[in-house]
Amino acid sequence: MQTIRWGAALAVVMTSVAVQAASPCDNPMDQTTMNQCASKALAASDKRLNDVYQSLNQKVSPEGKAALQRSQRAWIGWRDAQCAFETMGTVGGSVHAAMYAACVDELTQAQTKRLSRMNSCQEGDLSCATP
Repeated sequence: MQTIRWGAALAVVMTSVAVQAASPCDNPMDQTTMNQCASKALAASDKRLNDVYQSLNQKVSPEGKAALQRSQRAWIGWRDAQCAFETMGTVGGSVHAAMYAACVDELTQAQTKRLSRMNSCQEGDLSCATP
């Protein structure tokens, strides 16, 4: 009977340790943590976008590389302007950094999907611009 109690106590302690070990981004409790988590999510999305971009860049012709670079630079300018517009209402507030990062993250994920589709085009697929 004593062993069962120790087992139950150990389970409670292990659950408590697991909850404490969970990422603060699972349930951010303050604005600083929210800002840090949004920034961390954006960094991960940005890395995925850069990986997909580099992969696509390796597949296209020299003319395709130049067009891809121009397109991506224009997209970054649009993304940043769009998110500045969408988050105008939070400028000056503590939530602004998280809101701006969330907007940039959302658009970055959408661009990653778009480039990923082009990156996996089959030869002869005229809907893909991978010269």
